[in-house]
Amino acid sequence: MTVLGTRALNRATLARQLLLDHADMPVLDAVAHLCGLQAQEPQEPFVGLWSRLRTFDPAVLSDLLIRRGVVRTHLMRRTVHLLTAEDALAWRARHDGMLRQRVLGTYRRELDGVDLDELAAAGRAVMADGEPRSMAELARALADRWPGPGPRALGEMLVAALVPMVQLPPRGLWRARAGVRNVPLSSWLGREIDPLPPDGSDPVGQALVRRYLAAFGPAATADLRAWCGLAGLPAAVAAIREELVAFRDERGRELLDLPGAPRPDPDTPAPVRFLPAFDNAILGYHDRSRIIDDAHRGLSVAGARVVLLDGRVAATWTVQAGTVIVTPLRRFSRAERTAVAEQGQALASFLSDDESRRVQIAASPG
Repeated sequence: MTVLGTRALNRATLARQLLLDHADMPVLDAVAHLCGLQAQEPQEPFVGLWSRLRTFDPAVLSDLLIRRGVVRTHLMRRTVHLLTAEDALAWRARHDGMLRQRVLGTYRRELDGVDLDELAAAGRAVMADGEPRSMAELARALADRWPGPGPRALGEMLVAALVPMVQLPPRGLWRARAGVRNVPLSSWLGREIDPLPPDGSDPVGQALVRRYLAAFGPAATADLRAWCGLAGLPAAVAAIREELVAFRDERGRELLDLPGAPRPDPDTPAPVRFLPAFDNAILGYHDRSRIIDDAHRGLSVAGARVVLLDGRVAATWTVQAGTVIVTPLRRFSRAERTAVAEQGQALASFLSDDESRRVQIAASPG
């Protein structure tokens, strides 16, 4: 079995994640290809798409949210994701059990004794009037009936798990600052969520495997599980295994992939890329060593925005007063500093409507 080194896996990830070359792809197609973008920080997907698409107009993504082509909803890993409407409807029922278990993992004591099906029915009844509500407002509407758990536990279980919701615009629009207002996913999109098949087959699970590998492969089943949060995909993998090709990484793990998917030469040049907080190019794996050193792994879950140099996390970045501030994690060569500065200027221009191209690169460590 062919062994793929870390650099080969890195280049494959960059290619699948549209980070090796800027893609000529419509925004909706990019969101679909990436299987959604993690989006609990509402402005981050705009940077994620700017870093991936050759010409990205943030107004297009805002318009897709307003016109209901994409939605903001809890899904993979119980985190808020920006997904196409079609994927949200197709995938949501397959994630129901995981979402319940993840909320229970946090609030098991508070929700002990609560009939979750009864709570779900009550939550749907409250939301049936079509009025958008915050999590706290929905919880307060049911607090008299369930006084024990407290509003946070009730609200989290209802909004993140029991009643499939979307977060309404202006939340998530370009440069908008707005609180979370929820309405049921099916009412917002005018279509019921696709039900799971009664025969126990798992076409959604199989589709998730294929879609994940197209955007993240080659990858191990542990990586797939880390991306979506679903534990029950071994049967889906087994069902399509004959369609797939297998490799091993340098740690001996089996990696699966789609046979025709891009696996560029490991020496393919990789341009500087600025990634937003919680980007799935990093979070979409259990073993993230293909793109980030183990010493810096904590950055990926702490919400740090990072800079890729030669395809790997080499710095963090923030914005202050219109200036992109880059903090290296290792020593930069003169050529690397120049390349980071040029891309940082482009980012500053994007974030400021061409009013600023200011970049500040801090001193390298050591």
